[in-house]
Amino acid sequence: MAVDIARVKALVMSLPAVTSAPHFHRTAFRTPRKIFATLDEAGLDINLMFDLDLRDAFCERAPAAFRPVPGGWGRRGATRCDLTVVDEATLVSALTAAHRLAAPQTRPRRRRTEEA
Repeated sequence: MAVDIARVKALVMSLPAVTSAPHFHRTAFRTPRKIFATLDEAGLDINLMFDLDLRDAFCERAPAAFRPVPGGWGRRGATRCDLTVVDEATLVSALTAAHRLAAPQTRPRRRRTEEA
């Protein structure tokens, strides 16, 4: 049931355009746009940067594994995932959702109009 630190890192780094860097006592994972997850150095939990709807959905779906980060970050959607109880499929779903929110926004290309 638990997901170990090496597997978590492999799962996160398999997502498109992800880089990692130290972030206080954690490792931050980011897209070119922003951080979407921070992993505890002991590998016990990972914080995911969700919006409020995703936070609520994951906390309801797996209450033993997910809970809002205490304080202001949690009120904005940051969610702690307990790696000692989460299953890999649920973690992959959560990582993918957080990554999608942090991915660079693509804008539709403007079409050039032909002048008559």
